[in-house]
Amino acid sequence: MANSKSWNKIFRDYKILEHDFDKSPFLLSASQIKKSVQNFKETTQKEVRILCKQDTKESRPQVFKENGLFILPIRNGFYNIIKGEGYVDIPEIKKETTLYKSKLDFRLDSSKVGDSEMQHLDYAYALSLIRTFAKDDSLVLTIRGRKYTPEFDFFVNNQLIKVSSVQTEVDAGYEGKEQIILVEAKNVATTNVIIRQLFYPFRQWQNCTRKKVSTLFFEKESNEDIYSVWEFRFKDIKNYNSIELVKSEKFKIN
Repeated sequence: MANSKSWNKIFRDYKILEHDFDKSPFLLSASQIKKSVQNFKETTQKEVRILCKQDTKESRPQVFKENGLFILPIRNGFYNIIKGEGYVDIPEIKKETTLYKSKLDFRLDSSKVGDSEMQHLDYAYALSLIRTFAKDDSLVLTIRGRKYTPEFDFFVNNQLIKVSSVQTEVDAGYEGKEQIILVEAKNVATTNVIIRQLFYPFRQWQNCTRKKVSTLFFEKESNEDIYSVWEFRFKDIKNYNSIELVKSEKFKIN
């Protein structure tokens, strides 16, 4: 695996495994990464963005897996390598699938063209499936795309992590009278995801409103009109690992 080769060299060059992760994260810059892997030939072996994209447990390089580590961006061009649990499981929904009848009185032909995450999410919203799951008919689409976080801090175990102006992306955000709902969407089967994808947008938007901010994970099953939705919450806004599942449901469009 190309990423493992690159990360093995980065860890050797900066003696990362000699660091005491029980005391603090290891601070690593994009410039250090670039310098370490500059002689690699393939883009996947030397592009910082690709090397630091570790969105599932399985996508981590071997040195991360073996040592119980994960990586988080903390500001532009800087990362923390942290010892702890960086991911949350997306549990299988075992209860019976709900047959869902669209609230629209006409067929959406355009929704069948393509296979993007955003497209499936827009389709579910148009049918009022998101409003139904959230039990909130007041929700309207108000948030989408990339933004930069404000300054905030939190803990992973006893380690303080400080974040400032990190780019986040929300696949869709809906605001209602009393709440804002942020959605991370996938169009492939997912068993786990890095908590950051839910936590950073949550912290960003909680800073902008007094309304309740909820986070949803949304998945469209391949080749079928089946949509799964999980709602997660953070019991402690300052604790990265305080994430817990609130509810989940699987819908089949009738």
